[in-house]
Amino acid sequence: MRKVLFVCHGNICRSVMAEYICKYLRPEIYCESRAVSREEEGRDIYPPAKRCLDRHDIPYERHHARQIDQKDYEEFDEIYVMERYNIRYMERYIDDRDHKIRLLRPYEIEDPWYTDNFELVYKQIKEGIEAL
Repeated sequence: MRKVLFVCHGNICRSVMAEYICKYLRPEIYCESRAVSREEEGRDIYPPAKRCLDRHDIPYERHHARQIDQKDYEEFDEIYVMERYNIRYMERYIDDRDHKIRLLRPYEIEDPWYTDNFELVYKQIKEGIEAL
């Protein structure tokens, strides 16, 4: 089974939305999500992200944000990030020798933590997942 990891800054908005959207739309793909930072570690999905998933009837479970590590890199076939900054941040502690890390879309997916535009982010993530 294809194993995909989604990564964003804190793992409470974009990457976890991508995880559950992918589980719903592409059940043939095994997926999880992680953060590049540790600042939200252990936290659940951000409430506005949950509301967005609810509006689109995307099921989800209790989540515990986690930072990506080299073991995750080894375990997953593909790693999709939401913005170039995520790649630059991971370069500090992940050896991307197999070139698994790439953007989910040809353009960056904005951070709804700052913009509050969860609907746009949902649409961008959904398009990216449908293109996998």
